[in-house]
Amino acid sequence: MKKLINNSDNVVRESLEGMAAAHPDLIKVHFDPHFIYRVEAPIPGKVALISGGGSGHEPMHGGFVGLGMLDAACPGEVFTSPTPDQMLEAAKMVTGGAGVLNIVKNYSGDVMNFEMAAELAHSEDILVRNILIDDDIAVKDSLYTQGRRGVGATVLAEKICGAAAQQGYDLKQVANLCRQVNLNGHSMGMALTSCTVPAKGSPTFSLGDDEIESGIGIHGEPGRQRMSLKSADEITEMLAVSIIEDRDYTRTVREWDADKGEWVEQELTDPAFESGDRVLAFVNSMGGTPLSELYIVYRKLAEICEKKKLQIVRNLIGPYITSLDMQGFSITLLKLDDEMIQLWDAPVKTPALRWGI
Repeated sequence: MKKLINNSDNVVRESLEGMAAAHPDLIKVHFDPHFIYRVEAPIPGKVALISGGGSGHEPMHGGFVGLGMLDAACPGEVFTSPTPDQMLEAAKMVTGGAGVLNIVKNYSGDVMNFEMAAELAHSEDILVRNILIDDDIAVKDSLYTQGRRGVGATVLAEKICGAAAQQGYDLKQVANLCRQVNLNGHSMGMALTSCTVPAKGSPTFSLGDDEIESGIGIHGEPGRQRMSLKSADEITEMLAVSIIEDRDYTRTVREWDADKGEWVEQELTDPAFESGDRVLAFVNSMGGTPLSELYIVYRKLAEICEKKKLQIVRNLIGPYITSLDMQGFSITLLKLDDEMIQLWDAPVKTPALRWGI
């Protein structure tokens, strides 16, 4: 293993120290428990957005803390969920009296710990809502989750809902918007190589020189199929068509109701893509794939969307939700309406994403 680290036990802490030194105008870092938060926090009267998960997916989530996105992010150890005390202390730091929205990727550890954190926050009179992201169409169940995994739509929800909170939406409105982003977002990824977790020091899984894994998870979880290497156009078409033709995924969602102070369940179904829909196309590097190759993917994706009569009106291309050094990419398509487009275009200034400032 060759990595730019000093000691595998200190990777997360030293990375956070570097972030704090690099972006003192945007973020601060609290240690023990670890969390990143906006320098302006708390902002009175504004809904605070918090997300988090295992480290190794940078810039998600810490790179998206700042104006127009998250108020705080809770990083766990590499590929390990953060703890409820991180989430509670972050909520206490950033709450401005209008409540807290937790954006939670559907992985068992994240779900369980954010649920505990919501209950703890409620006991301290902090209004909290938890919204689950489960946009990965590749597999229904995986090693770390029940139901679909949360992947690329997480970044899009943080941007769109962050803008809404910045513009004065109340907690219920931001939560409803986040839920709609999740339902309208569909993702799928693939891997050319494995990734190497610093503490392990060897690849998480093995792929032959002529093999790829379709539908891989962001922690290296198995996907739909292992197959022989194909061209960029063939791989892109395989993922894009699977996403566009995905139909009628219904699940029962458990959410914390801030008003009632209890858990409620509801049945939700993803709307399918239809001819004429406007979409945001997100082509994401898993960490080891260069931008030049992502543009080759986007070129084919744009062609496919045009044939399917989907209008790409916004895009995002680059390494925004990674899996350490894995070579591969993911595609996310998000069905947009006028409100989402306006919120996507709204100013944002974070370490990893910024425009309109």
